[in-house]
Amino acid sequence: MSNFVVAIPARYGSTRLPGKPLRTIGGVPMVVRVAQRAQQAGAMQVVVATDDERISDALATQNVDVCMTRADHASGSDRLAECAAYYGWSPETIVVNLQGDEPFAPAAGIREVAHALAEDPAPMATLATPITDAHELFDPNVVKLVQSSSGRALYFSRAPLPWARDAFAADRHVLPEGLPFLRHIGIYAYRAGFLQQYTGLARTPLEQAESLEQLRVLEHGYAIAVRLAPEPFPPGIDTEADLQRAEASLDR
Repeated sequence: MSNFVVAIPARYGSTRLPGKPLRTIGGVPMVVRVAQRAQQAGAMQVVVATDDERISDALATQNVDVCMTRADHASGSDRLAECAAYYGWSPETIVVNLQGDEPFAPAAGIREVAHALAEDPAPMATLATPITDAHELFDPNVVKLVQSSSGRALYFSRAPLPWARDAFAADRHVLPEGLPFLRHIGIYAYRAGFLQQYTGLARTPLEQAESLEQLRVLEHGYAIAVRLAPEPFPPGIDTEADLQRAEASLDR
């Protein structure tokens, strides 16, 4: 499918990795690599939403739109809401939020999250991938999720989910068979109309406790469709060490 938009929030002032969108991987600015991934996915429009002219300049030779947004947005979703209003996307337009620090996001995964929303009346969709290692399940930096039989999210957490009471009472180093342990992948698709609503929702207790913005959607009673990622999503780039690993991966 190609009837979707990819919007990439790219803020220059990253705390952990200053100037992150312009840091190079193999000589190519990160934001350019992310935009190229979005183009490979076949989106009808690729937009980079940024607050800095230097990022706009880096994209000058790329066939993407640049939306200059306010610098005071609290989140990437807020930045994309401004972008949606600027372009006047219809309420049913599917907008994929591809993070600006995902230079290796697979094109198939970008298409899949858009497809998930297209086939579900939920206002929002995301992806997951199976967890096969107990250490990953118990890692609070790994966001877990559980879903209903209809393929919608029931809950997201940094805690192990689901909790296999009897099995984990005996051994927490091995995952019991037959349970769907899922890792959340932080790529989202929204209907443009809901994107405007979402940014106006009040922050919620579970969202703040877990530090997971997507819980705001569930706490306010909205549904999130979940599908399995068709390909692995390599880790995003948050630190200097991540950047070095990304460089090394290109040399292999």
